[in-house]
Amino acid sequence: MTAPEADLTGWGATPFTGGGYTHDVYQRGEGPGVILIPEIPGIHPGVLGLGNHLVDNGFTVAMPSLFGEPGKAIAPGYTASTITRACIAKEFAAFATNKERPVALFLRALARDLNARTPGPGVGVIGMCFTGGFALAAAVDDAVLAPVLSQPSVPFPVTPAQRRDPGLSDAEMKIVVRRAEKDGLCAIGLRFTGDKAVPGERFATLRQRLGDAFEVIEIDSSPGNEHGFARMAHSVLTDQVRERDGHPAYEARKRVVEFLTTRLSG
Repeated sequence: MTAPEADLTGWGATPFTGGGYTHDVYQRGEGPGVILIPEIPGIHPGVLGLGNHLVDNGFTVAMPSLFGEPGKAIAPGYTASTITRACIAKEFAAFATNKERPVALFLRALARDLNARTPGPGVGVIGMCFTGGFALAAAVDDAVLAPVLSQPSVPFPVTPAQRRDPGLSDAEMKIVVRRAEKDGLCAIGLRFTGDKAVPGERFATLRQRLGDAFEVIEIDSSPGNEHGFARMAHSVLTDQVRERDGHPAYEARKRVVEFLTTRLSG
């Protein structure tokens, strides 16, 4: 059994401008809005498989193409070249700590636009891998009610400060904390326990700042783990999913859908 994959069939693309940046946004579905931010190297077949799953569960899904070639399959050279370009882009500030990233301005504008066009009290945002932390940065805007941080790996954890950094500026974090305390904002974070790209210190920071408003889903990927996850297991919601009951990544995906449904039901 392999992870669910799909192609671009049924997805329509429209350019969207926000925060001084323009990206094509692929959209499909009906119902409450969910922004699905692709992981490196872009809107690959696994991301499209997740997008279709969300559509099948009653959401309007908007996927901004921030990097890569939409629909192109993952390959080592393609992934490496995409990472290289993303790392030097000012829009993402891949190594900076305590940083408000320009891409967050784009995502907040997209969230407001999607919220205005879809039913429900607000929208969800799922970030993954390179874009994982962007979901929480988007939640500075009141339109975002359900941020999901799947294996958030920016800033890249080279130094102790980068390992602890939550992926957004302290000013942004204070707004998110205030929303959690006063408005009931909640977030989910997902990671594999052995994933060095997503250090436990980062989740500890998020839990310290957000308390019970930050739900943590950690999947055991230690040597000899029960479900046979490899030491390099990383993408919780895409390539590690096997659609059978009891599989930890499958159960994590179900929990994310439940979270989005509850938060966006009004």
